[in-house]
Amino acid sequence: MSANGPNHIGLTTISRTVASLAVGVVHTVERAVIGDSRMRTARGNAWEAVCADRARAAQRRELDRLVAELGAARAAARKRRDARDDLPVS
Repeated sequence: MSANGPNHIGLTTISRTVASLAVGVVHTVERAVIGDSRMRTARGNAWEAVCADRARAAQRRELDRLVAELGAARAAARKRRDARDDLPVS
């Protein structure tokens, strides 16, 4: 027995150990399969996130442009209709 009480291996200890071993195995397999040059890194992940943010921003700008274009076309059609309705009836 230790000074802190009995030394038990609990479920959380086993889970952490298994998870740690699994991460190590996955990392080793990934390195062996794809090679060191193609390993995912924090820098690579960050760059992918930046690129994804830029792509989403470009899509948002395109959607905003289309909505504005549709709004302008609708306003122009309404203006033409109102002008046509103001013409005297013969």
